[in-house]
Amino acid sequence: MKIPIKIKLIPSESGALPDKPEYATEGSAAFDLKAFISKPVIIMPGELKSLPTGIAVELPSDGYAAFVFARSGLATKHGICLSNGVGVIDSDYRGEIKVGLYNLSNKEYVVSPGDRIAQLSVVPVLQIEPVYMTELSESGRGEGGFGSTGR
Repeated sequence: MKIPIKIKLIPSESGALPDKPEYATEGSAAFDLKAFISKPVIIMPGELKSLPTGIAVELPSDGYAAFVFARSGLATKHGICLSNGVGVIDSDYRGEIKVGLYNLSNKEYVVSPGDRIAQLSVVPVLQIEPVYMTELSESGRGEGGFGSTGR
């Protein structure tokens, strides 16, 4: 199922526009976000960098959010991950999407203009209405967590 999402391409200071985001394959769950930079950026070991993508989105309603996820190849091959784990784009945010990258490796990593640095997925979300209780119902698992169900 495809839903229309408005995407704004934000020009650079020189007036250049970013590439239009696209899905890598027919079955991709997220489209690639590219570094919208004019020259290479070096991320040193243990360093954080925030990189612009040149795009902003307008989600169709407050029943949706967009999520920025790491690219598995960057993480497993180069130790480059998102600085915040997963980025959340709320339905009412209209600013440029920026990607915070963190270098977990012991080598510098170079991001070149147009490199795919993350991926964006749009997901239906529900807001909750908290009902505060002093007790919760019992379950088979109870309070067990962090490996309590085995390996």
